[in-house]
Amino acid sequence: MSAERPILPPVRLHSEAELARDALAAPLFVRAVKLARWAGPDTRVGAGGELVEAHLPAAAEHLGLPADEEGAAYASEAWRLAVDTGLLDVTDPEEGELPDGAGGSEEAETEGTVTAGENLSLITSGSPQDILSIWLDGLDAVHADATAPVLDDFADLVGEDGSIDFDALDWDPEAEAEFLDGVLGNLYLLTLADNGAGDGPVPLPALAASMIVPDDMGEPTDDILEQVSEAMMRLDDQFRLLEPIGIVAYQPVDEALMVEEGEPVDASAAGADEEDVTRYGMVKLTPLGLYGVRARMLEAGVDAPAVGDLADKGADTLLDGIAHYPEPAARAEIQLWLAGRGSQGAVAAAAELLAAARGTDEGAPLRRLHCQQALALAGAEAEPAVRAVLGDQELGGLARVWLAEHGATDVPPPPEAMIFWLAIDTIAAQLDADGELDELQGLVEGLSAQHSGFFDEVWRVDHPATADVLEAMGRLHSDKKAAKDARKAAFKARSRAGG
Repeated sequence: MSAERPILPPVRLHSEAELARDALAAPLFVRAVKLARWAGPDTRVGAGGELVEAHLPAAAEHLGLPADEEGAAYASEAWRLAVDTGLLDVTDPEEGELPDGAGGSEEAETEGTVTAGENLSLITSGSPQDILSIWLDGLDAVHADATAPVLDDFADLVGEDGSIDFDALDWDPEAEAEFLDGVLGNLYLLTLADNGAGDGPVPLPALAASMIVPDDMGEPTDDILEQVSEAMMRLDDQFRLLEPIGIVAYQPVDEALMVEEGEPVDASAAGADEEDVTRYGMVKLTPLGLYGVRARMLEAGVDAPAVGDLADKGADTLLDGIAHYPEPAARAEIQLWLAGRGSQGAVAAAAELLAAARGTDEGAPLRRLHCQQALALAGAEAEPAVRAVLGDQELGGLARVWLAEHGATDVPPPPEAMIFWLAIDTIAAQLDADGELDELQGLVEGLSAQHSGFFDEVWRVDHPATADVLEAMGRLHSDKKAAKDARKAAFKARSRAGG
């Protein structure tokens, strides 16, 4: 079988050390660490682990924030993150027992104390993996905050008995989380587009539209545009929350665009003027954001490969794994794999690659193509392993190509059958790789022109893909007579194979 195509292209991540440094520099993470170190035995928390209101001004001051409502909100947010990431441990007082100095007040009965969490020491002594693990916990917490319901008037939701009417929220937590994850997934894809060429900021209207406007819709309806506008404003709030944890760089929606407070902006205007589109919000994933979104995808069971994943795997896994990678990513993966075989030696590495390239299955031609690329990167030291397969029907052709490219002069000429076999194998690989049509057409016409009477002989080639390749040549060849000859040859090949 042909190698399964990954849903997502491979991402090139920064090193774990670089990512850990980015995590430690994320503003919200910095504040959380500061508060975790600031907290002492007299610090009190509420029943939910939140810092009691009386301590908020001092916490804000410690963070260099103004002792006002906004400063208290930032301090409270950082405190929650410190608790959620294990930088602080919250201890509730045992029933009937009050903390020291509580004085028996009613308020003290609902207060607990805090101690340093085991993760706090890892901030200075832990490995990059430890730091990133803590940061990912923080990302999960912030993601949960970002998908929480927007409470315009919380008092209306509280019943006479103090219970909260969650049904009145019209809030589906799973749907909210799925929508935000879908947006982040689209942003991830856009960032990886064209091998990273799409890593510039994305207009918020385009991102919202990617989740709402059907692919087959021409001109969006007014209803769809209204949905996009509402999604934009929700995303504006969410990205403002996500930016301090370091996952995105975000330019918020210009508040001057609001017609009235609380009304969505006109999403249809966002595409009217390229210079004005930035006023509708611009967002991009940071390198840390790429890491974080990928981690969430992997946890959800999504196949999200990264360059370097195959560096410690066998050659068979490498060649199958990079089968449908973009060329730069495949090249980078091969280089990392070869670097990991340094102690093994170029000859042994080349021999392992060649052995993995054998086969008559559907994916074998593409494996051989990538094997040839890998051998080119292995260097001249691989020559003994390459010479060892000169007599092999499946590998002898690519071995001769490699030797000729490296200037070898004593290369035995290939048998005619091997020339035809290599032509079929090469085209089969390119067809499986979904190459550019012009390049594929040029390959088809070039190979068929190298030998007079090509289509009179090639149908006899004992290759599993012979008939399919000849049919493709009949479709692709620009010369009508050659195309007709290719179709006749394909018919003969199928008859010969009994198909």
